[in-house]
Amino acid sequence: MRRLPVYLLLDCSGSMYGEPIEAVKNGVQVLVSTLRQDPYALETAYLSIITFDSSAQQVSPLTELSAFQQPNIQASGCTALGEALALLAQKADQEVTKTTAEQKGDWKPLVFIMTDGEPTDDLNKGLAEFKKRKWGMVVACAAGAGANTDTLKKITECVVSLDTADSATIKAFFKWVSASVSSGSMKVEETGAEATTLSELPPPPPEVNIVV
Repeated sequence: MRRLPVYLLLDCSGSMYGEPIEAVKNGVQVLVSTLRQDPYALETAYLSIITFDSSAQQVSPLTELSAFQQPNIQASGCTALGEALALLAQKADQEVTKTTAEQKGDWKPLVFIMTDGEPTDDLNKGLAEFKKRKWGMVVACAAGAGANTDTLKKITECVVSLDTADSATIKAFFKWVSASVSSGSMKVEETGAEATTLSELPPPPPEVNIVV
């Protein structure tokens, strides 16, 4: 069974405290329950969550949707996005099955990054590790006015922005992520091809702006 690994990198710095972090928690819950109702996603999608504040930690290892348990997410500290990218690279090395002569490995991971501020650590160090690996689709989301889309463009071409980091907007973002994972699961199951550009994902809702 070729799995479709999905990694969420979520900013849990102090500026996310209150409504934004509650919205993120609810968003993850909605994401998981939506994907569990999708037979394609249930079959192929595996989910992992990495959070970053003053350091980065994997709060949910790569898990099939049926067994996924909601992690405890809290907001405090700074924005160690560089460390989160390095940790993502390390975990993908451990968790994603590589294709060899004997076996077909997993599909290339889908990565969704959400941050509301500038990195407070050395982004380039983590970025170098991240760039050494092969990813499927990488989408970075700038939540609110404090996040810099130019910084996120260094990570991926696919950058979206939210005008505000309130609960309605963050919820809309997570709904779009779940629709994107669903369509990615269906695509690999039916066509054996992976989504690589934003145009292959479902169109984002009005709250989610594509940054060009």
